[in-house]
Amino acid sequence: MMNENWRGIFAIVVTPFTDELVLDEGALRRQVEFCIQAGATGLVGPANAGEFATMSDEERQRWIRIVVEEADGRVPVVAATTHGHKVPAAALSQFAQDVGADGIMAMPPHILHPDADGCFEYFRTLNDALRIPICIQNFMGPIGTPMSSDLLARMCRELEWVQYLKEETLPEPRAISRTLAAAGDDCRGVFGGQGGIYMIDEWRRGACGNMPASQSVDLHTKIWGMLEENDESGARELFNRLLPLINFERMHGVAVYKQVFLRRGIFSSTASRIPGAFLDSQDLQEFEAIWQDIAPLLEE
Repeated sequence: MMNENWRGIFAIVVTPFTDELVLDEGALRRQVEFCIQAGATGLVGPANAGEFATMSDEERQRWIRIVVEEADGRVPVVAATTHGHKVPAAALSQFAQDVGADGIMAMPPHILHPDADGCFEYFRTLNDALRIPICIQNFMGPIGTPMSSDLLARMCRELEWVQYLKEETLPEPRAISRTLAAAGDDCRGVFGGQGGIYMIDEWRRGACGNMPASQSVDLHTKIWGMLEENDESGARELFNRLLPLINFERMHGVAVYKQVFLRRGIFSSTASRIPGAFLDSQDLQEFEAIWQDIAPLLEE
């Protein structure tokens, strides 16, 4: 799959935990199958929506191995390997490559927040360690280290394996336009993020796809498919039906992703390692109201 351009909806796989906060491998496998059957053209993680910052390297390795194994070559698997320093980031990236990942995605060190030269050196280290495509995730603080379009373009131009970008700085659609203009043919594609909330504008500006969390990936893939068929009005109509859930997700994040998966029978727990990642009784009341409108649209 290395020579095929990545395009479409690459689902950020959510990390399921048991009530005891242990990785739920069965739910992870079910989620991978759900994403593929729902039309995702790629799988990514464990990234921000996958709670990577709460996981040990051993858990991240096991997660990557399971997702690669379960995907079984049907869609590209992009391992998220952001780390606190270039040395462990390169080691985790090499592990992902060795077990069959089709690419890696990484942010600059999420604690040290290096300057532009430090970011370039970090990705040069990953580039030199790998022979699979790298997708640079340009994310906002506090966990991200926003980088300029010129820096991103330089890395695409000078580092052989830096081939894709995920743009999540605001305003995101304009950032995608700037980066596409700066990088030109040196970049194989720029993905949007932020849960797909700007995906129609991004598509119009030339984005190659979007990387939303995976709980509603069947709807994201339908919207993207309509856009690719130039049915923007149909895409917008479905997007507007999904928008209340996206807005709720933007407020509560992982807690909503897991609540959706619980309702869809893919997760058996909404447990999260992120402090405060839960829905209280009134949140659940609002979720139920939104769910009543969304549920008829979802694939069973």
